[in-house]
Amino acid sequence: MSFENLNLIEPILRALKTEGYTTPTPIQAQAIPIILQNKDLLGCAQTGTGKTAAFAIPILQLLYQDRLQHKEQKTIKALILTPTRELAIQIDESFAAYGRHTGLKHLVIFGGVSQNPQVDALRRGVDILVATPGRLLDLMNQRFVHLEHIRMLVLDEADRMLDMGFVHDVKKIIAKVPAKRQTLFFSATMPNEIQQLANTILTKPEKVEVTPVSSTADTIQQSLFYVEKNDKRSLLIHLLKDKNIKTALVFTRTKHGADKVVKDLIKVGITAEAIHGNKSQNARQRALTNFKNRTTRVLIATDIAARGIDIDELTHVINYELPNIPETYVHRIGRTGRAGASGIALSFCDQEEIEFLKDIHKLIAKQIPIEEGHPYPMTPQSIVARHSEGSAKNSGSHNGAANKRGRGFGSSSRGRGGSSGMSGSTRSSNSDRRRN
Repeated sequence: MSFENLNLIEPILRALKTEGYTTPTPIQAQAIPIILQNKDLLGCAQTGTGKTAAFAIPILQLLYQDRLQHKEQKTIKALILTPTRELAIQIDESFAAYGRHTGLKHLVIFGGVSQNPQVDALRRGVDILVATPGRLLDLMNQRFVHLEHIRMLVLDEADRMLDMGFVHDVKKIIAKVPAKRQTLFFSATMPNEIQQLANTILTKPEKVEVTPVSSTADTIQQSLFYVEKNDKRSLLIHLLKDKNIKTALVFTRTKHGADKVVKDLIKVGITAEAIHGNKSQNARQRALTNFKNRTTRVLIATDIAARGIDIDELTHVINYELPNIPETYVHRIGRTGRAGASGIALSFCDQEEIEFLKDIHKLIAKQIPIEEGHPYPMTPQSIVARHSEGSAKNSGSHNGAANKRGRGFGSSSRGRGGSSGMSGSTRSSNSDRRRN
């Protein structure tokens, strides 16, 4: 199948050709026709499956066709809510790329920067608004944003958005959007809480499910390095001596940890920058730009980057610390091996993280191959002892590790971080969330 088979208009097909897109991904092939029929959609797809284009392309087409039939109004007609600034910026860039020949105006708004340029653009009029919930509510309260003309509402990365504590903000925003609208709901996972929210805002939705979160792409080569916690720095430097690693995205558990890894790498002559919630928006964008154009070889990121970074030809993800939420492992290594390309994911695991590793293995239903030949191995006795200890703990606990992670909304354990390892993930701090 090609994009020409999806009944797309010429201005969009021309833009897709410029971008080098010829064949739609599975979620694009399934979702685009549904959205073009003005139906609500519930999409379950993991990161890297091409879902931004799956909703951006039909939104552009519907608004373009509507403008040809009606007098143009300078009102917001489509609203896309997304959890992080990085993801919001990338979605806006996608609208710019696919809609370059449509004449439709789009804008992205997020916190952490001056609101004045955003307010000026709003006053000039936009058709499509991409926003993080915090800044959107702020501008709504100041009466700079009005949503009474919204025809299309998109909740992207819904599970991540709610997991970051945006559930009340999202509900406040939805309450201001017309009940008669088309709603598109995308989530990488579909726990009960997400399903319940979807049920309240969708009307007779069509469901599209592509590659569940429990699976890792076959194109990603995974390796596990058992290593003592104090040897992780040395192991990372050792691996980065390999010149075949042109760029690497490295995940840490904390913002402080990310900054420390940057300092360690710079000391040995490896160009590195960090991206996390304590960085200003300009600093974060500069670091991301430098990484994309390969001025910076290594980007160190906390969980804020787990789903918001899309980098072409990223070959290596290194999980300096393992996540305590196993699904995050899949999201993080999904930064590489995108759109059918190959990728390499290297995971560090110290003694404290063996329990998290067992949860990851259970989720993905396979064992990550162990790398035996590195110079900083954990002693076999330590590995066996820790595995045995973890098994004893689990057998003696009614709820097990999953309960310790806190699956439900409002659970205080949501904010607990894991220890070290690969494809790791941590929950964003309240300060990160508020600045969005």
